[in-house]
Amino acid sequence: MATLSFELQHADTNSGARAGMITTDHGQIPTPIFMPVGTVGSVKAVSQQLLKSDVNAQIILGNTYHLYLRPGMQVLEQAGGLHRFNHWERPILTDSGGYQVFSLAGTRKIKEEGVTFQSHIDGSKHLFTPEKVMDIQRSIGGDIIMAFDECPPGGSEYGYAHKSMELTHRWLDRCFTQFQATPDKYGYTQNLFPIVQGGTFKDLRKQSCDYIASKQAPGNAIGGLSVGEPEPVMYEICDWCCQHLPEQKPRYLMGVGTPWNILECISLGIDMFDCVMPTRNGRNAMLFTTEGIINIDNKKWEFDFSPIDKGLPCDMSQYYSRAYLRHLFKAGELLAFTIASVHNLSFYLWLADQARQHIAQGDFASWKEDMVVRLKTRL
Repeated sequence: MATLSFELQHADTNSGARAGMITTDHGQIPTPIFMPVGTVGSVKAVSQQLLKSDVNAQIILGNTYHLYLRPGMQVLEQAGGLHRFNHWERPILTDSGGYQVFSLAGTRKIKEEGVTFQSHIDGSKHLFTPEKVMDIQRSIGGDIIMAFDECPPGGSEYGYAHKSMELTHRWLDRCFTQFQATPDKYGYTQNLFPIVQGGTFKDLRKQSCDYIASKQAPGNAIGGLSVGEPEPVMYEICDWCCQHLPEQKPRYLMGVGTPWNILECISLGIDMFDCVMPTRNGRNAMLFTTEGIINIDNKKWEFDFSPIDKGLPCDMSQYYSRAYLRHLFKAGELLAFTIASVHNLSFYLWLADQARQHIAQGDFASWKEDMVVRLKTRL
């Protein structure tokens, strides 16, 4: 058992982009990396076999809030943790549930102790404290577990963002105290990442980066972005945070985003990404492709028997035609969700790998500029 390590392998001379390798007890993760979101122990409509064979996912996410409510800690502990429960042998990251709890604005109450909330399943009341969230994530069994933070709403005023950041820091202290007082479960090392907050205010973000860096955690995350602020503001704050977070530790930007968001943020120095967009948009007939965006529901694809994306080295994207996938959506066939989700996830992982290759080759900045224009094109 060993603490997560990060090796910086290449740095782009014309941007902040870098390529590296994260090593965990469940395997290595080449960066930049996109992490599919497996909210309740599965990536929606995609089997673990497909995640390995077609998507080539190196790490997936589990959600603390949802897994705590269902199936519950008793089931997960008896199973031997989420890795054994869902038969995923590669690394898993668990988020703290903070974002989900805070999105339940009408049914939760924030106090110094923690957050009380009502279950979206049966209305039962629960309390998440930093200590309890650490214990829950230990039981789920993530290789990387996230600190419990408050995610302020987009557009929060300075006063609220400041108070929220300070509460996040106090909770972070309690997370580390509890984490250090409890053993790893299931025979491998678990690693705690703190989360930078501070809204869209640079002085708060710098304070938060400095505080987070002082914990000397094996990696650091940036939260509270892509919550409604304009894209240029997101990039500005992301860039600012990367300037003030340790260079030798992986940087994880939570919940971002579109393919072009990811490329822009890689160029600023981000290493890890997650987002529900590829699967959620896929289930709604939107495909991200190597040539641009396709709404496969449109009539223009009715007689298009070419592969979904001939430029993507994914078996499913090559095997099925656009006309067939459109037919499945029109017929309400569940297979449509699987094909579209696998395709979009494969595309996201391919894009991260291409970025990695171009960083190593030294031409990332020029490649990124061309790709961003192409990826935003609507076909």
